[in-house]
Amino acid sequence: MEETGLRHLPRPGVYAAGELEIGRLLSNLSSLYESGAVGAVALFLGVARAEGSRVRRVAHLEIEAYEENANMEIEKICREVSEKHGASYVGIWHLHGRFRPGEPVVLVAVAARHRSEAFNALREAVERYKTEPALFKKEVYTDGTHAWIT
Repeated sequence: MEETGLRHLPRPGVYAAGELEIGRLLSNLSSLYESGAVGAVALFLGVARAEGSRVRRVAHLEIEAYEENANMEIEKICREVSEKHGASYVGIWHLHGRFRPGEPVVLVAVAARHRSEAFNALREAVERYKTEPALFKKEVYTDGTHAWIT
């Protein structure tokens, strides 16, 4: 994991399951606010669901990534959202691999001077990561069938 200018935060992007621990990343987010330069940190944690988009029980979620594209797009999203909303930091960390229901798959963090900037930037970053990077999700159901989801 490459470090950013912030202590203990890996570069935003996609990581294989097991390469990056979202729980550990959460515990290191204090580097976003400990200087006192920001007044708000907003977070989004995306978790694999037990009930899928087709209202069926999910055995596991498989996420595939075209890493080169996904990393480039995530970097672009972070930069553009930060500039547009005046946020001092935007980070998106998305995992790929196989996930059981209840396991985290993505973390989005925004630091800004005020909560309105942080909330607006967070919403845009979440909406954009859902469509722009080359990430592909497949729900595998308990009955053995599966569906690719958006």
